[in-house]
Amino acid sequence: MAANASTDRNNILEKYTEKELTRRFRLSKDGIQFVVSLISNEISPLTQRSNPLSATEKVLLTLRYLATGKMQLCNADHIGVSQSSVSRAITQTITAVSAPAIVRQFISFPTSQAEIRRNQLGFYGIANFPGVVGVIDGTHIQILAPSQHEPAYVNRKQYHSINTQVIFDHSSQIIDVVAKWPGSTHDSRILTESGVCALFTRHVMPAGCHLLGDSGYPCRDWLLTPYLQPHPGSQTAYNRAHKRTRSVVERGIGQLKRRFHVLHGEVRLSPQKTCKVITSCAVLHNICKMRNIPLPDGESMEPDEDDQPQTLPPLSGHNLIYRDHFANTHF
Repeated sequence: MAANASTDRNNILEKYTEKELTRRFRLSKDGIQFVVSLISNEISPLTQRSNPLSATEKVLLTLRYLATGKMQLCNADHIGVSQSSVSRAITQTITAVSAPAIVRQFISFPTSQAEIRRNQLGFYGIANFPGVVGVIDGTHIQILAPSQHEPAYVNRKQYHSINTQVIFDHSSQIIDVVAKWPGSTHDSRILTESGVCALFTRHVMPAGCHLLGDSGYPCRDWLLTPYLQPHPGSQTAYNRAHKRTRSVVERGIGQLKRRFHVLHGEVRLSPQKTCKVITSCAVLHNICKMRNIPLPDGESMEPDEDDQPQTLPPLSGHNLIYRDHFANTHF
């Protein structure tokens, strides 16, 4: 009987067409097998006693959970798998996919001349905004009220969340993700504490490289924000190009959340596990992009508009002078 259950479970990749696999698991058959190959050493069962879940089954269970956000569906889709087994498989798999070595393999900020130039040319082709290497935004992932430090996770919209910083390149691939801060944390603090900020402030990134962010970020000579009350002429033209170029991050977050619906609703896991879920989704998003795996039919690719910019005190000083000079020079 156990052998039959195992056989039924192992037929999933053959049971569905490519289109059905992408709809149910968000990856194609080759994409699923690729992910299995990446982490099989970490998640394969140590013995074959008691009909254990294979590495492929664990990846499929996890992908189904990330695609739907409903762990009970994973249980229903796999014959003879208990809820506790599903939970353990998902925990093991997201831990493996979100491991630093895997993240570095698929998510990296451009630092070489060739990478920087490629990004700058790609962004320039959108709206003639020069020097852009990435577009940045924060997005809130809703979670259950945690048992520890609960007030820290309440965001400005009064629900519990992880405030996640994401940076996209011109092709909507994620080049940086920070998923560890409670929802009450301001976007500007997350940026200031991030490794990407250090790349710019320590001058690892060459002069003339810019991120584009919304008005929730402080304007800097490497992070350009829009004018809140632009004057006609260069400032208005700057804002227009800024908005069109920065729309890449809004669409990218929209695609990420629509590909992996777990990020759209309330994640019913601990904050620590939720951070691993978010990071895993970012890695898998890039794998889908790299392997040209489209969003399933019928899934919208419109921008995500759930997150509005947080307000900052009025800006002043050198960074505003830099922005004025930049706008007057290029627009």
